[in-house]
Amino acid sequence: MSETKFYKKFIGDRSFYSRVLRIAVPIMVQTGITNFVSLLDNIMVGRTGTEQMSGVAIVNQLLFVFYLCIFGGLAGAGIFTAQFFGAKNDEGVRRTFRYKIWLAGILTAGAIIVFTFFGDRLIQLYLNGSNDGGDLEAALGYAMSYLKISLWGLPAFAVVQIYSNTLRECGETVVPMRAGLVAVVVNLVFNYLLIYGHLFFPVLGVRGAAYATVLSRFCEMGIVVVWAHTHKKECPYMSGIYKTLFVPFDIVRKLFVTGLPLLINEALWSAGMAMLAQSYSTRGLNVVAGNNIASTVSNVFNVVFFAMGDAIAIIVGHSLGAGKLKRAKDEATKIITFSVFIATCVGIVIFATSSLFPLIYNTNAQARQIATHFLMAQAVFTPQIGLLHATYFTLRSGGKTFITFLFDSFFMWVVSVPLAFVLSRYTDLYVIWIFAFLQMAEWLKCIIGVVLVKKGIWINNIVSTDREEPVQTAQQ
Repeated sequence: MSETKFYKKFIGDRSFYSRVLRIAVPIMVQTGITNFVSLLDNIMVGRTGTEQMSGVAIVNQLLFVFYLCIFGGLAGAGIFTAQFFGAKNDEGVRRTFRYKIWLAGILTAGAIIVFTFFGDRLIQLYLNGSNDGGDLEAALGYAMSYLKISLWGLPAFAVVQIYSNTLRECGETVVPMRAGLVAVVVNLVFNYLLIYGHLFFPVLGVRGAAYATVLSRFCEMGIVVVWAHTHKKECPYMSGIYKTLFVPFDIVRKLFVTGLPLLINEALWSAGMAMLAQSYSTRGLNVVAGNNIASTVSNVFNVVFFAMGDAIAIIVGHSLGAGKLKRAKDEATKIITFSVFIATCVGIVIFATSSLFPLIYNTNAQARQIATHFLMAQAVFTPQIGLLHATYFTLRSGGKTFITFLFDSFFMWVVSVPLAFVLSRYTDLYVIWIFAFLQMAEWLKCIIGVVLVKKGIWINNIVSTDREEPVQTAQQ
């Protein structure tokens, strides 16, 4: 391939990157600040002790399964929302919104029931390894206190996702960002007041962190809901949205068939991530603490390629919905290339700062060292993670959700989880080497993802029967 053809295929012009960044940057800012406050929250709890930090980390790992079930369930409908919006079909957007309400309500109710009756048993799965000097019983107590309060915030979280995702899928990314910023400030202020008991507030420790998070969820919910219903010009699809919650069966069937693989995928993938963390936890409480520190810190940086994935879903989804299939393929190729470049830069920053963040925590030297090593390993594999996210969102944008299920969760449970189980229980490998071997196993996913994107099997308009422009795939 000549240099000119290479640039034409993989590199966009200034207007293209301007359009990508107009969508991605607000998402980066919102998610980045949210994750930064999670880091501060983590540090504040971490300064009260290793057991407190470990207990909260375990609960957040379990809640992460619920969060991704919501993300996955709504993402299936979101594919249609983006394409309906691209086709200027407001009634189609309303129907997908109503479907999201039903689905999120069912998932939230199910999660509250599971965590209420089985929360203690799920937490204990992470407290069966060696205690390496930590108090496992105390960690369980802190975790249960945090979980019971956190459950009150799950309905607000679900509503925020329904509204924010719909706004983003219709091109409005700034308002969810602003709502996230307010939630971040509320969370941070009340963390400071309630964890340590400043001003006239009592010292609540981990319970204070949970109360602050719940309060911030409801503040964020209020902002996005009120804005969406008071700006009818920007959101014409919100007019009459609650006149009925009925969704025609043919729409439900299409959304369910498309979205079910995504819901199952996110549920299985997040459960798989929880199992990986559980395998790491067999090496002791210090590994739980170190992994928690590293994950929280890296999440602050990783928002870049998460936002790029959202940009792919929105930009490519709009092009597909408008029937501009050739343009959709060109956009996806360029954004994937940009994502890998950005992820590489992020990896360099993570590696350079890997020894600094663990020093902030009030934990022992071994937990800090493990955290540093986790961060260094994550930095090395960050470009790979950026590529995987970009290819995943590309495949998903055209509604090929069963392929993404095989690409993501099937690999997780067939390869990653068994490999982690074996390495953690039948070898004496240092936990960082276990993490590295799991990442190297995903090289196969990288190859498969690139091949599938290049073949163009994901290029599909799922909301219109109008004549579409032809697109040349790799086979042609």
